[in-house]
Amino acid sequence: MTTPWLSIIGIGEEGLPGLNQAARAGIDGAEIFVGGARHLAMLGDDPRPRMTWDSPLQETMAKIKALKGQAVCVLASGDPMSYGIGVTLSREIGLAQCLVIPHQSAFSLACARLGWPLAEVDCLTLHGRPLGLLHLHLRPNARLLILSEDGKTPKQVAAMLKANGYGNSTITVFEHMGGAKERRHDGTARTWRRNTADLNTIAVDCRIDPDTVHLMRTAGLADEVYQHDGQITKREVRAVTIAALSPRPGEVFWDVGAGAGSIAIEFLRAEPTAQAIAIEQNPKRIANIIANGENLGAGNLRVVAGSAPAALKGLAKPNVIFIGGGVSDAKVLNACWRALGPNGRLIANGITMEAEAQLFAFMQ
Repeated sequence: MTTPWLSIIGIGEEGLPGLNQAARAGIDGAEIFVGGARHLAMLGDDPRPRMTWDSPLQETMAKIKALKGQAVCVLASGDPMSYGIGVTLSREIGLAQCLVIPHQSAFSLACARLGWPLAEVDCLTLHGRPLGLLHLHLRPNARLLILSEDGKTPKQVAAMLKANGYGNSTITVFEHMGGAKERRHDGTARTWRRNTADLNTIAVDCRIDPDTVHLMRTAGLADEVYQHDGQITKREVRAVTIAALSPRPGEVFWDVGAGAGSIAIEFLRAEPTAQAIAIEQNPKRIANIIANGENLGAGNLRVVAGSAPAALKGLAKPNVIFIGGGVSDAKVLNACWRALGPNGRLIANGITMEAEAQLFAFMQ
């Protein structure tokens, strides 16, 4: 059995006094520490070597890997496996090389203060991620817990809620949870004006305005919610298509001839852990796909400019493919079919007699 050389220790606002025995042992036995300035400052005048995170992160990853064989201790916020550095480190270095010791997460602390069941809350982060990710989670009566990028994030979230018909939503912001500087602020999205500390967690109890249309997660959003030039799979056909595609966790999906990107976007809304690649050659449609993805919370959407089959080269191997444009081209059909792995799924829609004939011939 491999002995871990890399300890990843979650630490709270109370610092070292709040750590359990296992975490203290990891710190006591460390030869070098890695972390952000705030966490490293908690070590006080400890003389052992320290290393802060570089930008880009991969530079520090390379340095950590070079330390294999030494007792390395990474200090992280709360639960390192909850949108934290523990996820990246365990993937890059291998879990067998790591010992992860979590502290209380910001999500757990916030739920304890609000009386919310954690299992019934959408937990997400906006740290280093676009605000548009919130769109996926907006629905009546939903409860959201959000890790902020900085002190500006609560105002940005409030403005976004108000602009999208959720101005009546209640907002609670916790600063420095678990520490001596902990503070709580309450209000609504419509009236939010408060300035907050950079280290904060946002709780939102979603309340939809009376005239707001709810954008459901199930397939078949109204055509009007998309920016498009007419090249869009219509609502009813889209709902049937997504059902046939049957999105599954972690899959790679190709949307070939994506048009407005509606199929790729609703694939991701149905299964946010999937990755979707939209292939489109028209520049205006590419701009529409990007805007639609941002406005509808499709976080794992990538757009590739070009036309199939040439644009398919070098893409991540797909589990499932939809062909909406180019279905009358036998080369596109054959290239997509060859790209699929075992148990892959290919769905194609055609609206012309030529497309119908090509699909019938392909199936033979």
